[in-house]
Amino acid sequence: MTEPPALPVVWRPRTTRTVAYATAGVIVVGMAVLAVVVAPQFKLFDRVLMVAFGLAVAWVLHMLARCRVAADREGITVVNAFRTRRFAWPEVVDVSMTVGEPWPTLDLADGTSLGAMGINGAERELSARQLGELQVLVREHGEAAERA
Repeated sequence: MTEPPALPVVWRPRTTRTVAYATAGVIVVGMAVLAVVVAPQFKLFDRVLMVAFGLAVAWVLHMLARCRVAADREGITVVNAFRTRRFAWPEVVDVSMTVGEPWPTLDLADGTSLGAMGINGAERELSARQLGELQVLVREHGEAAERA
């Protein structure tokens, strides 16, 4: 059984962040270089739009790379690509991730569920450890622990 980590703790995917930020850098630099060396029929406005497009793609990649799951004494914060949600411990009933899923699913007390993109299933060993730690914390701090 996995030992509960010391709180506060933050889980983030490593590969996703590395790939997203490296790709964003290549795209921004590539679009800037393209804007400088492009044929003379492209005006300044066109060149600015090229760089702006590269920056827009970099922003989307940053939004994907910022995903994380953070736990503290009060609850869990899930930061997905475009939305951040905060849950008190009793609101999270269970955490599960079957083989092949891209990220774990938090089952919530109101009957809904939420994907936690901050734990990436593609990083098998890391995600298994992170999932185990999160499951232990949910059991330890969640509503089920209070009933015992």
